[in-house]
Amino acid sequence: MSGRTHARACPERTCLGCRERVAKGDLLRIVMIEGECVPDRRGTLPGRGAYVHPTPVCLDLAVRRRAFARAFRGPGPYDTAALRRAVERNGSTAAR
Repeated sequence: MSGRTHARACPERTCLGCRERVAKGDLLRIVMIEGECVPDRRGTLPGRGAYVHPTPVCLDLAVRRRAFARAFRGPGPYDTAALRRAVERNGSTAAR
């Protein structure tokens, strides 16, 4: 044996809003389906993913910076209504 521990590395991703690198599990994955940003909580939807903290502050920053257009490599703007509802619903359940 080499004496090394076999600790698994935790993948990191960058939040589109605050640009902070954190563990992938702490962020909400977003995919684009037919011009709409859709939350992918299980991480199984096909396509290119972008990540944001599930907070209204980071979502607002990402929208204001037009980060979704760069992340999805498209012209934008994208519909973020479903994403905003999911983030607000997440915040209301976390406050309980």
